[in-house]
Amino acid sequence: MASKVNSDRCWRGVLRGVDMVSRNRVVRTEDYSNYCGMHDSYLAFLPDDLRPDPGLRPESTWWRWRGGRIHIERVPRSDAAVRMLLVHGGGGHAAMMWPFAALAARQGFEVLVPDLPGYGRSEVESAGAVRYSDWVDCVADLVRAEKAADPRPLVVFGASMGGMLAYEAAARTGMVEAIAVTCLLDPRSPLARRRIGRFRWLGRFGAPLLVPVVDGVRVPMRLVANMTAMSNLPGLTATVIADPRGGGVGFLRTYLCSVPLVEPENFTACPVWLLHPGADRWTPLAVSRMFFDRIAAPKHLLVLDRASHYPVEDPGIRQLTTALADIHHWVAGG
Repeated sequence: MASKVNSDRCWRGVLRGVDMVSRNRVVRTEDYSNYCGMHDSYLAFLPDDLRPDPGLRPESTWWRWRGGRIHIERVPRSDAAVRMLLVHGGGGHAAMMWPFAALAARQGFEVLVPDLPGYGRSEVESAGAVRYSDWVDCVADLVRAEKAADPRPLVVFGASMGGMLAYEAAARTGMVEAIAVTCLLDPRSPLARRRIGRFRWLGRFGAPLLVPVVDGVRVPMRLVANMTAMSNLPGLTATVIADPRGGGVGFLRTYLCSVPLVEPENFTACPVWLLHPGADRWTPLAVSRMFFDRIAAPKHLLVLDRASHYPVEDPGIRQLTTALADIHHWVAGG
């Protein structure tokens, strides 16, 4: 009970601040200590020499979208030639992406990481009413807004379910220079559904058993997704499972029924880098390759050795870091 009270106090503290509106962004003045240590909890699993300088902290900003406010963490760099938008997956949030955002900043990117609707600190009228299509629209709209505000080249990095969101954003906007993803899960595939879900029946029968009448029920992701396979590091898996984020059943149902706007055979929006963990027990490489191998655009595959679904293990995390540097160099025209 005490931890619940402390958590509530922490979030109330986070939501205090002064709004400063610039274009369609609302910037809040907040102290990093209000983040309740979530960022550092995830950073702790990076190899020591890859952890950022303690002085590197994200800035909290807010973007008005569909009557709500999307929380976006940023590492501004006015001298950066390339910007990177990082997109989390189901059950994730910006703080969970901080280790990868910090590595991207270290490779020269200006970085932004949104909390997608219903997760993290973003504010929506009803989290239980959020559908997968809202996430697709949100990421695409954010790409458009960011490109309108800043013409620098933009790369979208998608982790887990965020991989398909990055793909959709590039296909829908035509404004992305490249996408980098850790996996590409097409939920139309029974094999993909079996790997996504905690229960085998999800792969066999899929969305029809998740009837709309229960769409508004909110459940922790750990109860429906195979989150015990998040990492091969027990401590990291425990951290993720304990993270109190939950999504509506309607979100899962609409995700399982989703169809990409552009089939991979017709996707030519930008090059695609698949940076796939080599020891991913949740979504093995074969699942992603069913979609990736069909993509018409120039594409690159890198298997991250000994890395799990949340890829922080050596040597995979170093390979990912090098790949980010290579992508930056390529997009910047070096």
